[in-house]
Amino acid sequence: MSGAGDAVGATLTPALRAVIAEDEPLARDHLRALVQGHEALTLVGEAADGDTAIALIDAVRPDVVFLDVRMPGRDGFAVLAALTHRPHVVFTTAHDTHAVQAFELGAVDYLLKPFGGHRFATAVARLLDRVALPSDVEPLERLREVQEQNGAPLERVFVRTGQRLVPVRLAEVSRLDADGDYVALVVEGRRHLLHTTLSALLPRLDAARFVRIHRSHVVNLDFVAAIRPHDAGRYLVELRDGVRIVASRSGTQALRAFMG
Repeated sequence: MSGAGDAVGATLTPALRAVIAEDEPLARDHLRALVQGHEALTLVGEAADGDTAIALIDAVRPDVVFLDVRMPGRDGFAVLAALTHRPHVVFTTAHDTHAVQAFELGAVDYLLKPFGGHRFATAVARLLDRVALPSDVEPLERLREVQEQNGAPLERVFVRTGQRLVPVRLAEVSRLDADGDYVALVVEGRRHLLHTTLSALLPRLDAARFVRIHRSHVVNLDFVAAIRPHDAGRYLVELRDGVRIVASRSGTQALRAFMG
């Protein structure tokens, strides 16, 4: 009797409807197994090329798309731009060069192949967090903004704060620190993590403002209080917040170039 009562009173959360867009058969098989094995997801369709993905996503209107970046026909970004339906997006790819653009668009996550069950579960957890609150980022609108920039330096990126994505203006970032698979953006003493590498992000930064002074550190020159000699071949960079970073030899050469 008690079991029946519990079943009547239980509140079931419906699984999120998922589409896979992946052209490699083995990778698609792997992703299918992960999606079907996760209780929070229900697989409702698969596509092996960009044009098929567009038609399928607009037809079945899934909650989330696991979207490969490089596919025959249109790539993942072109697929996203052509959609009328607006799902959450988890990009999947064997290349890390598009990570910055993916997160500019407000992607839930960026799965770098090969990925396993633990990394996939992390992506789904982030997806559930995103679904729990109204979206702060409209992927299609962000895609149009990015395309209109025509390769211009980034003005802002989106970072996770709790369950939300919030914009961070790069002009307000005093420094960027490598932090494993992430970059930590420091704004008024607070660290915001962006899931990309420092090397991937650096080419998209304003070269007149940001300089890499060390393998693990990029500083915003607008926040530099002083540059002092450290030893015969290196400078010490002192930021306005009191943080001091010893530049590498190559970083010191870059600073000398900025100072003429």
